[in-house]
Amino acid sequence: QVQLAESGGGSVQTGGSLRLSCAASGGTFSNYGMGWFRQAPGKEREFVAAITYGSTYYAGSVKGRFTISRDNAKNSLYLQMNSLKPEDTAVYYCAAKTYYSATWTTRDMNYWGKGTLVTVSS
Repeated sequence: QVQLAESGGGSVQTGGSLRLSCAASGGTFSNYGMGWFRQAPGKEREFVAAITYGSTYYAGSVKGRFTISRDNAKNSLYLQMNSLKPEDTAVYYCAAKTYYSATWTTRDMNYWGKGTLVTVSS
């Protein structure tokens, strides 16, 4: 069983930055594909970014502004968010997939954190 706990959310003005963290416990973190997803009010949960052993993937809406990284020694996942926009406002979720799949949809992820709220004001 894998437990995930996000932190680092908060309120920031347009153009600001935040760094989200996700602490993982249980299982072998370095073996997992890890991702960040977000869900804005009234919208479906959507993919933001993902990282495997040596590759990173980003949604078009955040590419160039967000950076995903991981520290396997600390069982931790990070999301550095720069140049934030009001449309980035959402609950951000850390997620893990413990098996191989070529896609990064919500159905591909089998463990989820409870989320952390990011609010960007104009």
